[in-house]
Amino acid sequence: MHTLAQQVGLALQTHGLMLATAESCTGGAVAAALTDIAGSSAWFERGYVTYANSAKIEMLGVKIATLEQYGAVSEATVREMAIGALAKSHADVALAVSGIAGPSGGSIEKPVGTVWFAWAWRNGEVSAQIGHFSGDRTAIRQQARTFVLQGVLDALLGKH
Repeated sequence: MHTLAQQVGLALQTHGLMLATAESCTGGAVAAALTDIAGSSAWFERGYVTYANSAKIEMLGVKIATLEQYGAVSEATVREMAIGALAKSHADVALAVSGIAGPSGGSIEKPVGTVWFAWAWRNGEVSAQIGHFSGDRTAIRQQARTFVLQGVLDALLGKH
């Protein structure tokens, strides 16, 4: 994880960009991995841990209607989380994570291990992707953290 976080930081610094995070199921683990890197203040702007829906609404501007219609674990919600993190920060890129880490909380439509990710850029580009992970709560959260960081790194390196 340390190497991946370093690579993300180097890519952000190379491009002169600042990053913000909006996390739900990862509970700040993405921001923690990034800020474990010495000098991360040069490219990490801020992080939001919006575990409750009320926090998503209040801190990131996620619409109540979006949460009611699609739920917290949805493409629509993570897109709004990422866009909100950009709007409420000075970052150039934001990532968002919302999922079901378990062991409970899953459903037939959204089983445990379902995680949605989004990446938003100051130029208006927003992408989202779903991941399906297995294992216990810790394993799912670790896989989600790696996935979202690899996603931003791939985008920064032009692999998206």
